[in-house]
Amino acid sequence: MDQKSAKGQATRAQIVGVATELFSTAGYEATSIETVLAKSGVSRGALYHHFENKEALFVAVFETMEARIAQATVDASRGIADRVEAMRVGTEAFLDLSREPAIRQIVLTDAPAVLGWQKWREIDARFGFGLLKGSLKAAAAAGRLQPDLVDVYAHILLAAMLEVALIIARADHPADAARRGRTALNDLIDKMLGSPSPRPARRKSQ
Repeated sequence: MDQKSAKGQATRAQIVGVATELFSTAGYEATSIETVLAKSGVSRGALYHHFENKEALFVAVFETMEARIAQATVDASRGIADRVEAMRVGTEAFLDLSREPAIRQIVLTDAPAVLGWQKWREIDARFGFGLLKGSLKAAAAAGRLQPDLVDVYAHILLAAMLEVALIIARADHPADAARRGRTALNDLIDKMLGSPSPRPARRKSQ
């Protein structure tokens, strides 16, 4: 990578980092391009070189958050041979992340409203939703559900995960809500795919 390209990537990363902080604290609607420029210290021309408008900047922020969530779920389930059990552990990792203000505001609140259902789903399909479908396809290959139900089950589970995450995010006692949410999602997965072998006790969230 030449020096010019490296500088351009560094500038883009700086803008995305500042925008992430602003979107997470003030929300999309209350964050202006002028505020991003003032906080990042970059010129208007530099910002518009990388992002056509505020929505394009939000997409970059959202994709960064989605990639982080996907990596966290992969890391949490690494080494687990049973894909359904790996999905359970990955789901729990997502619920833990959903308690972070940035995840709650950008991913759960603003993204569907700002991007619209179709664009939001297209992006998510490359990250969390894609991982979820992969796990369900593996479960179907193992005879734990009908192959033609993979897509439907993936949508059902994604919707349930998002709703539970929102419940946790808005709860007066997030740790208790997270515990109940994990139990409910695991029960749902059991009913869809069959009960797993006994699981080791999970350390209680703080």
